Amino acid sequence: MQTRNPILDEFAKMGTSALGLAQAAGEEAKSAFRAQSDRLVAEMDLVRRDEHDALKAEVADLRAQIAVLNAAFAAGKTPKKGTSTDGTPAPDAAG
Repeated sequence: MQTRNPILDEFAKMGTSALGLAQAAGEEAKSAFRAQSDRLVAEMDLVRRDEHDALKAEVADLRAQIAVLNAAFAAGKTPKKGTSTDGTPAPDAAG
């Protein structure tokens, strides 16, 4: 035999309402946090992934060019000292 107790029914309804309110508050907090973090990221002016990859490729190319120039320098393909002028010293500022 089942009896209906109005006090227990009210407690069950109140508990259900409290859980629904807590869930709604959690969703609201989550959306507020997401909006705040999106605003913060927009203000930080972060680099996008494609820009980062393009810059990374440029740096790799420049490193390859530097390696070629260093190899040429090590091989002795630099102008000899004093060959860029006729051998006369440059006049100084005093005359």
